[in-house]
Amino acid sequence: MAPKLNLDSLCTMTGLTLVIENDPTDDVRRLGDWLTAAGLTLSVVRPHAGDPLPADLDGVAGLVVLGGEQSAYDDPDADPAAAWFPALESLLRKAVRHSVPTLAVCLGAQLLAQAHGGVVEPAAAGPEIGPRLVAKRDKADDDPLFASTPMLMDVLQWHTDEIVALPVGATLLAASTNYANQAFRLGDKAWGVQFHIECDTQMVASWALDSIGLLKECRIDPEGLLDRTEAAMVDLEEAWRPFAERFAAVVRGELAGASVTGRPLPLLGH
Repeated sequence: MAPKLNLDSLCTMTGLTLVIENDPTDDVRRLGDWLTAAGLTLSVVRPHAGDPLPADLDGVAGLVVLGGEQSAYDDPDADPAAAWFPALESLLRKAVRHSVPTLAVCLGAQLLAQAHGGVVEPAAAGPEIGPRLVAKRDKADDDPLFASTPMLMDVLQWHTDEIVALPVGATLLAASTNYANQAFRLGDKAWGVQFHIECDTQMVASWALDSIGLLKECRIDPEGLLDRTEAAMVDLEEAWRPFAERFAAVVRGELAGASVTGRPLPLLGH
């Protein structure tokens, strides 16, 4: 597991990447291994455990925002689903505005979209769980991270909400039949993926144990789900380890971000 570093030392470290862990059951896991092997130093902030989020990204070379069981949108009383979400959305806006390389996963992608005017709602087609395929869109061929991924990408899904509208100016990079917005880019260096690329089988097993009722409702056999997940692990690594390495290269300044033309992104809040 990636260490938690003293944020006061950020400015002295090359390639230091801030990882926001929104839920103790969804840590950086395999993605963290791939990023550190690719030369990044990870500093994990756990707001769910009381860690404060930094006010800005001074000295931070990259940002990773992980998933969680919360919803990105407010609860029925108009309160954030997690107390730190407004501050995290502010941080995501600053990351896009200042071209800090950002990778947002599942809930993180939903927060990235919502922070810039996108819309997240309960998934109309119901929960999407287990190994699936998503398809690249044409714009992915010009994207520094997605250009080299397969046309049909193996992914691991576990979400009950979806991004129903991307922000103005976002570039759609991957889609699937029932969930149109599977991957997107904002600006030149911020990517959101609805699916999970960080999981190992043990993580999915813990989710399954905590979600027996949901799996029963979806008519998903837990043992079959874990068998399919384990069988997909090699294909998932083949697709997403090189993707993580390319993100690390963007963070290190060795790979350029995307060329952005056309309508600029709106500036929303702080």
